[in-house]
Amino acid sequence: MVLLRLDSYALSRSRFALSPLAETLGAAIALSRPCTDPWLAPWHARHRAAFRAVLDGDPFARGMVALIGSTKYLPDHVSLPPPGGMRTRLHDELAQMARVPDEALRKSLRLAVEASWERHDLGAWLTGHSWAARTAKLFQRLWDTHLAADWPRRRALLERDVTYRAGLLAAYGWPRAVERMNRHSVWVGADAIRFSDRPGHDRVVGPEGMLFVPYTRAGRGSWLCEAPGLPYALVYPARGAGDQPPVSPGTRDQALARVVGTGRAAILRALERPATSSELAAELDLSLGTVGGHLAVLREAELVVGERTGRRVVYRRTDAGEVLATGVAAMPDTGTIPGGRPGGR
Repeated sequence: MVLLRLDSYALSRSRFALSPLAETLGAAIALSRPCTDPWLAPWHARHRAAFRAVLDGDPFARGMVALIGSTKYLPDHVSLPPPGGMRTRLHDELAQMARVPDEALRKSLRLAVEASWERHDLGAWLTGHSWAARTAKLFQRLWDTHLAADWPRRRALLERDVTYRAGLLAAYGWPRAVERMNRHSVWVGADAIRFSDRPGHDRVVGPEGMLFVPYTRAGRGSWLCEAPGLPYALVYPARGAGDQPPVSPGTRDQALARVVGTGRAAILRALERPATSSELAAELDLSLGTVGGHLAVLREAELVVGERTGRRVVYRRTDAGEVLATGVAAMPDTGTIPGGRPGGR
């Protein structure tokens, strides 16, 4: 079992961050494998051929992607903590990646091979030099081809997850906020987060605190990012980003649409998880003005309520909205908590 140990000061400095690099890594892992998730199938089908063409023309890219897609230990240079918090840019992450020296990279690649469930011959593709810089160029190409156009929508989904967990943090504290970030994460005792149930050494989080980094589940699993002089970062699958395959509207959904209108019904259903108007617009592919108009009507009908958090207004369903959307009255939340790299993926 791997624990991340935090004292009270480290906990007070912990925060959320975004990482375009983690999003690119997740996409590369997903595209390197056959698609088994219905929700991912349309994106996978659109991008798979172009992705394979890049790998087929570059033995280094093919070998690197095959390794990161089949190991329980991600190489150091692709699992670095994001340096810019919620405003992290891919350019800065790739610049950080490119500076990893070949000697250090070779060592972490060997560890990744040892932790892989497939056979890998590093000598067949790890040729030349400047491997981290070459990986950075590969990730830039993957981003430009497969993710850049979709980043505004994905970013909105990630910010929505942060909004949700920040609400849990404010109401119940960090133990509730980190619960179920991955399949194994849970608060342990007074000062630790269980990251993995596999064997491994504990990490002691320094006074700079930890980063918690959601990604949209283009690939499954979570991982721990670490680098000298930077805080640990736990990358985890965001809630609601592909958790369930799309389904056809049911009888209740159709009836709800007839009562309040199709657009307002969609917003009411989407507010199963609190969100801002921008996040709703991105998720539902509606204009911000359209979403604002629907929210105004729903607020007037006392079906939703908006609460200001800093500069953002976060909307949630009222008890009446909960009953109308689900047929079930909202239950009070008691806040009860159940009693890197290695192991996370």
